Amino acid sequence: MEHIQIHDKTFIPYLSQRDIQEAVDTLAQRINTDYQGKDLIFLSVLNGAFMFTSDLMKGITLPCEISFMKVSSYAGTESTGRVDELIGLTSAVKDRHVIIIEDIVDTGITIDKVIKLLKMEQPSSIEVCATLFKKEAHLGQHPPKYFGFEIPNKFVVGYGLDYDQYGRNLPAIYQVKS
Repeated sequence: MEHIQIHDKTFIPYLSQRDIQEAVDTLAQRINTDYQGKDLIFLSVLNGAFMFTSDLMKGITLPCEISFMKVSSYAGTESTGRVDELIGLTSAVKDRHVIIIEDIVDTGITIDKVIKLLKMEQPSSIEVCATLFKKEAHLGQHPPKYFGFEIPNKFVVGYGLDYDQYGRNLPAIYQVKS
């Protein structure tokens, strides 16, 4: 892995493709154990979680449903945390166990709003599974139960994460060079 340039920023290697895959495999095993015999639905938050979702689902051996959704918001979800609706949620979640799949949980404000909207549909339980968790930036009520890596509050791209819509296709994760 070498340095990469996206727009005006330089990024340095942070997490290798191999390290990510090992973490994803471990998460899949934990979920397989924790949700044995339960009616499980995964809700993947697009666009960022598409790679993580694909890799995670390859390791899930339980009968389950997978659905994809987007979050509609005003003035940027990261800065305001204002979530107005869940777009694309067509599956019923009532009385089911829901795992929200996210690329990264940082402030947690957006995920709190998503959970609030989902709770109105009366699921049996809701948990969050994320590739990355920025614990030191977290202000929300719902830290992810499952996450691959706890990382510092630095900007990262790759493995679904973007910088101005670029970099999502990178198989590894890169951190902005200070």
